[in-house]
Amino acid sequence: MVGSYNYWMVFLSVVVAILASYTALNLATRITASKDAVARAWLIGGAISMGVGIWSMHFIGMLAFSLPIPLGYDVPVTLLSMLIAILVSGFALYVVSRATLGWRRLLVAGALMGGGICAMHYTGMAAMKMDPGIHYNPVLFGASVVIAVVASLAALWIAFTLRANSSWMRLAKLGSAVVMGFAITGMHYTGMAAAEFAEGSICLSSPLTDFNWMAGTIAALTAIILCVTLGLSILDARMASKTAKMVESLRRANDELQHLALHDALTRLPNRLLLEDRLNQALVQAQRSGVGCAVMFVDLDRFKTINDSLGHFVGDELLRAVAARLLSLVREEDTVSRLGGDEFVILLKEITSEGATVVADKVLKTLGQAFRIHSHELIVTPSIGISLFPAHGNTVQALLTQADAAMYSAKQRGRNNVQVFAADMNISFPGKLKLETDLRRALERREFVLHYQPKVDMRFGRVVGMEALLRWNHPERGVIPPNEFIPLAEETGLIVPIGRWVVEEACRQTRAWHKKGLDKLRVAVNISAVQFRQKDLLDIVTRALTAAGLAPEYLEVEITESTVMENASDAVTTLERLARAGVRISIDDFGTGYSSLAYLKSFPIDTLKIDRSFIREISEDRDDAAIVRAIIGLAHNLRLKVVAEGVETEQQLHFLRSLESDEYQGYFCSRPLSAADFERYMRETGASHLRLAAQS
Repeated sequence: MVGSYNYWMVFLSVVVAILASYTALNLATRITASKDAVARAWLIGGAISMGVGIWSMHFIGMLAFSLPIPLGYDVPVTLLSMLIAILVSGFALYVVSRATLGWRRLLVAGALMGGGICAMHYTGMAAMKMDPGIHYNPVLFGASVVIAVVASLAALWIAFTLRANSSWMRLAKLGSAVVMGFAITGMHYTGMAAAEFAEGSICLSSPLTDFNWMAGTIAALTAIILCVTLGLSILDARMASKTAKMVESLRRANDELQHLALHDALTRLPNRLLLEDRLNQALVQAQRSGVGCAVMFVDLDRFKTINDSLGHFVGDELLRAVAARLLSLVREEDTVSRLGGDEFVILLKEITSEGATVVADKVLKTLGQAFRIHSHELIVTPSIGISLFPAHGNTVQALLTQADAAMYSAKQRGRNNVQVFAADMNISFPGKLKLETDLRRALERREFVLHYQPKVDMRFGRVVGMEALLRWNHPERGVIPPNEFIPLAEETGLIVPIGRWVVEEACRQTRAWHKKGLDKLRVAVNISAVQFRQKDLLDIVTRALTAAGLAPEYLEVEITESTVMENASDAVTTLERLARAGVRISIDDFGTGYSSLAYLKSFPIDTLKIDRSFIREISEDRDDAAIVRAIIGLAHNLRLKVVAEGVETEQQLHFLRSLESDEYQGYFCSRPLSAADFERYMRETGASHLRLAAQS
């Protein structure tokens, strides 16, 4: 008997084959991109979806074929052919999801998959239960097997190659799906052509009355299954892509924060933390090689005069220019770092005393040339001190201390010169002993005073608190900046009684303002590293609050990031005790130290203060803006408030407001004021000024 085909059904079977092929290619991508249980779920679901698609193509192709006699299909045998299709699909997806696919594995897998497809096809043919049985043309039968194996090889290779999820790969998958669809249907119709039906044959299976209805139903159900699977695959891919982008964004932000933790925010040079690490490595290397290294301490002469007379912007640009010149003078393996202010330290690896002196002379000559900064021609000279390993010390701290002493000796000898450390150099600067004596008497003589800088609510523009800042009115030298006497106070331990007085005075003054009607103000007090390590810190704070009659929630202690991270496990205990007492806790200068996010989320803190170095150029510098955005996002995710320090311009304020910072302080609002001036500011000009700032 000679059969015929319904070509619309033939076309429908080709469409189903192409859709199944495209789904299979997408599933290979999802399985490869997933791991563990998710990958197994995609493999099982994909095998069912792809198997049903391939079987549907096969069954629709059989329904497209008709003989002069009624035809039917045995249900159990037909379902067996579907199970074979699902198992073959699962095997194919498993093969293409492997990390590698060598030629030997490809050939074996292609042969097994081709055999499985043939088994599915001829099992489906057996479901017709013809009597007498179907006879197959050996040539065409063999051709169908070859086509199945070749098509399987091509499909496996294409699916393995196109596992990526890029845009051009998606176009390649579409074209490849068309090729694979025609290859699969080609095998099917070659196998059908191999079937020969004897005259007088009958079909023993229950006859089907409407092949068109059956084919349409199977095609529709298959299309739904494949489209749902494809849709889930695309949705999962997009979610994975968004997750990957978010992870990459967080990684970049973390890298930036880590970079800032180890580099100076202004010059981008290594800071003290990174310098000490590299110096440690250099000492180990020098001990192994037997070739020494040198530490060069560079301090700019009269930089403060330039900074005070021309402003911080000019001073900052000058420091950047100095950093660039210093970098141009050293080798790639050397390190130029900035410790702060106008102090630079250069680490010269594997160098002799003579070599270090030569480099220092180059520094003198190069920095002595005029700088052109914002239409100003500036000339600065350096004082340079050198210490050598192992002659002047074998530890990081010893070498830094000796280089600092040599630098001070250079200043004492007229500045603009180089001094190599010698044993007779006094490592304590002249007058240090007298300053220490005066510092001890300052508390008794009531020479200390607190100034207050307002903290402003970013949203409403009102003063919500103030930071208490210590000033020393020396009877002979006038006002001494904190950066000159605080390090000495910490070194001598005097910071403990001074810090106690600061807490007591800040609480007393705040309570006095509350009684005068300024009852919403909260005062912030800086706690030094030495104070923070004191066992009686909580007692000092609670006694000060009790003596002043101030509620604990109106006191905020500010601890620098580096102080907290110095001994994070002990810090947690101290901070928890303060928090339980009702005192608010703020991390100061956030972003300039090296924080562990695991510890940060466990600290009972209320506020993060962004260091002024990030705010200075936030509206122009994309890196600073990205870092501030990351810090604010991190803080808000941890339910912390954010205070931006050093806000000096309206542009900075607008930018911070757009990033939803909570509070700010800086010269744009007010300089630090004496207690009397602060009260006058609050009563006379503060409120109106801040309302205007909030509306601007």
